[in-house]
Amino acid sequence: MHPHSLLELATELLRSVLKFDSPADGLVSMFFRKHAKLGARERHTLAETLYALLRQRLLFQHLAQSGNGPLERRLAILAWQGNAGFLRGALTPPEVAWLDEVSAIDRASLPEKLRHNLPDWLANPLKESLGDQFWPLVEELARAAPLDLRVNSLKAKREDVQRALAEAGIEARPTPHSPWGLRIDGKPALSKLALFTEGHVEVQDEGSQLLALLTDAKRGEMVVDFCAGAGGKTLALGASMRNTGRLYAFDVSGHRLENLKPRLARSGLSNVHPAQIAHERDDRVKRLAGKIDRVLVDAPCSGLGTLRRNPDLKWRQSPQALAELQVKQKAILASAARLLKPGGRLVYATCSLLAAENEAVAEDFTVTEKDRFEPLPVAELLQAAHVAEAESLVAGPFLRLWPHRHHTDGFFAAVWQRR
Repeated sequence: MHPHSLLELATELLRSVLKFDSPADGLVSMFFRKHAKLGARERHTLAETLYALLRQRLLFQHLAQSGNGPLERRLAILAWQGNAGFLRGALTPPEVAWLDEVSAIDRASLPEKLRHNLPDWLANPLKESLGDQFWPLVEELARAAPLDLRVNSLKAKREDVQRALAEAGIEARPTPHSPWGLRIDGKPALSKLALFTEGHVEVQDEGSQLLALLTDAKRGEMVVDFCAGAGGKTLALGASMRNTGRLYAFDVSGHRLENLKPRLARSGLSNVHPAQIAHERDDRVKRLAGKIDRVLVDAPCSGLGTLRRNPDLKWRQSPQALAELQVKQKAILASAARLLKPGGRLVYATCSLLAAENEAVAEDFTVTEKDRFEPLPVAELLQAAHVAEAESLVAGPFLRLWPHRHHTDGFFAAVWQRR
């Protein structure tokens, strides 16, 4: 493709995503379906240019002020992740001179906000909670996340999958904490590999795997994944149960549960029962009250722990949305708790970095339900689940995963036992 054409496509893609009215990953998929003739290298350049802009939007918007022409074109030039010589072939002489000028700016001399590229409502609480670890987090969030796989223990062993990936030319290494995980740098095409199509592996961040390990679902139990989504943790729980017992996958989104079906078919599981519910007080939920052994509540949240993968979230979320989420999180947790029988285990989790969605919700539940639920120490539960270096994953009684410390998505979890 001619350099001019590819830069124009980059400009078009940025213009669509920067409206922030839909998730970026969905818009990228739609864009590539519209432009189906694009090659793999062109798709990579376009996608990575977009994500580089989303990660450093405040910086690039500041630098773009000195240029001329459409703003989205200037932003695409600044964020370009393809061949530099190819890009210059698409630029006018004034644009080349402007790009050289802004590239020479010492970015370390710029104001703090242009270096961390976070909105104030997010940067301020992170600074408060992390102190001198704030900037290491910023650096990590500016990088793309690795690809983590969970080996389906019903069908395969981790060392055999690692060997098969190597034979396919894909280097994978065991995840440092999850006994099920393998980590791959880059984004190799997995969907056509027999390992994937036959259900030996699923894409799942190591932090998400740890949530399933904390739930510790056993053979023959009654288990509920209360906010199942597309079912990554559901599949891990079903494998832990060795395809026995009964596992309910609840979600308010029928679309997300539809996405579970092909994954479920690959997995070999027959103990999973997906069910769309209207809300957390749905009659399907009420009928199971007091009957369940384990409940995992991976609650709806801001998703800010996934900023390496979804950097648009920091521009699409807001303080008002966070306040509304916290109300919803408390309501969902209270409803899910009613499902448990005495001795049952309740896990509350989010993929958020913020204490307002994490510790604040968990501590409120502990106080409110002190007569019915006893908090459990997460470190001991992780050790019992054969998680390596469990002590490094906790903050007080909670699981607390940070991208810069643990090289996972940001996750939080609290665990209780029904008295």
